[in-house]
Amino acid sequence: MNFVQEIKSNVLILRISGDLIGEETGTRLMEAVNEAVGHKVMTCVVDISQLRYINSSGIGVLITILTKFRNKGGEVYLMKPSENVKKLLAITKLNAIFQVVQHEDEVLRDK
Repeated sequence: MNFVQEIKSNVLILRISGDLIGEETGTRLMEAVNEAVGHKVMTCVVDISQLRYINSSGIGVLITILTKFRNKGGEVYLMKPSENVKKLLAITKLNAIFQVVQHEDEVLRDK
């Protein structure tokens, strides 16, 4: 897994590609999240359009990101999940927990 981070309009945008399977890549993601939350960033968009695969550890990483932001009164959005990831979100009922958007502008225009 690789990811790129940027902050636009006080929104953390994480663009993840490859396979989200936790382990050391999950640790690097959480470092980016902790830094952003420490700088009072309240919103995160996780672009998962290039995510090929996600396992239970990867789901745990996404839930941890969501928890970090919601504990500070913030929100996390998942952007452009693939059909496979959409099915996984539905099966695990995470589609009821995460807000899904098709473009980051849907979030940025409200900030």
